[in-house]
Amino acid sequence: MQPRTEQRGRLHPACSTLRKQAQRGQCLVHIKADIGGRGTATETNSCIQSTHLYWVCQCPTHSHTYSQAPGFAPFGKTTDYAFEMAISNIRYGAGVTKEVGMDLQNMGAKNVCLMTDKNLSQLPPVQMVMDSLVKNGINFKVYDNVRVEPTDRSFMEAIEFVKKGAFDAYVAVGGGSTMDTCKAANLYASSPHSDFLDYVNAPIGKGKPVSVPLKPLIAVPTTSGTGSETTGVAIFDYEHLKVKTGIASRAIKPTLGLIDPLHTLHMPDRVVANSGFDVLCHALESYTALPYHMRSPCPSNPITRPAYQGSNPISDIWAVHALRIVAKYLKSHGMSYPISGLVKTYKAKDYNVDHPLVPHGLSVVLTSPAVFTFTAQMSPERHLETAEILGAHTRTARIADAGPILADTLRKFLYDLDVDDGLAAIGYSKADIPALVKGTLPQERVTKLAPRPQSEEDLSALFEASMKLY
Repeated sequence: MQPRTEQRGRLHPACSTLRKQAQRGQCLVHIKADIGGRGTATETNSCIQSTHLYWVCQCPTHSHTYSQAPGFAPFGKTTDYAFEMAISNIRYGAGVTKEVGMDLQNMGAKNVCLMTDKNLSQLPPVQMVMDSLVKNGINFKVYDNVRVEPTDRSFMEAIEFVKKGAFDAYVAVGGGSTMDTCKAANLYASSPHSDFLDYVNAPIGKGKPVSVPLKPLIAVPTTSGTGSETTGVAIFDYEHLKVKTGIASRAIKPTLGLIDPLHTLHMPDRVVANSGFDVLCHALESYTALPYHMRSPCPSNPITRPAYQGSNPISDIWAVHALRIVAKYLKSHGMSYPISGLVKTYKAKDYNVDHPLVPHGLSVVLTSPAVFTFTAQMSPERHLETAEILGAHTRTARIADAGPILADTLRKFLYDLDVDDGLAAIGYSKADIPALVKGTLPQERVTKLAPRPQSEEDLSALFEASMKLY
């Protein structure tokens, strides 16, 4: 049944009853039988098909008949009304990496690209993958030139490699840098005539939707925090503007993520800590983010619903659980992008790289006390709850103090873990703040989900407050 524009005028008695019940979500087909003397069957059927009714049945049995005018936001809403969890298949278990060769065999792969970085190529996780590929007769080539904290240039180098290889499947072994590089390589090899900026997020790129089919990609993460094995997001430094940006499309998410906890045994201490900070900040930001039903605009088509959609009942459960794990074991995100992108000379301890590097987890955690002080006024109860999870005594705390309490809790947490004393300790000064703000402004994919909108003046104040932590 096609929707029709309602005509003005008095409705039939039966039709009026139907409309009221339909607007309450009841099934038209089911309630017709209960009309009784309020209208004849002929009248009722006629009215359902007539211009009197805009609403049609949306019950589970009959909802296949429901449609709407193209491009019309459901129910006239300006904010979204739904969230979608578009993630990869995940398999978890100690030693599960040895199954990767069988997975590729099951997929019918004949020519595989194994992507990693120089350091990992010499370590057990990559060796375990190669052993499985050899054992299962999988032909493969290794690309080990992934850059830790990739750039547009390093992405394009990987893209050129895979375009020449005619691969029919990919395996990415490493942290977020490797998995993101492999996603981008798979995308542009599958769309060889596209310009690099075609799929890059607006406003830096054109942000075109991905409509080409991609090859299977199996992700084998070796660090915590990034979650790249489950998402359709690939992040990189855009060198021309010295900012981080990325590609966001559910089409590029891995086919399968193999989560093998044995790989974390090979991480150096600071890599473990910085990965943990990524977990911490992702969980805090997720739990305190703008709720999904308050995010605008409402998509006119589900394909345009973004990868990051705001807090929701399912992500809330995992965010709180992640915070509890961090609080128990670790002592064992928009503002962060220019911090990593504008790094001058700082090289993080335990990272064997040939270029200045601020790991993503470190860059997000350095601004976290200032950021959560700023956002707390919009959802103080949630900020106070997360502070309690992280060890703060909040029984007698005032709601109005939620931001400072969470900030102090984070500072103590970072101090105990020997984290650098703010942005100044990694080479930044107040003179860098305008550039840091400029680098944050394009990160709308992330910053628009903050529960409190921020102006350029707000961002400047937050960076200034983050210059020193203790």
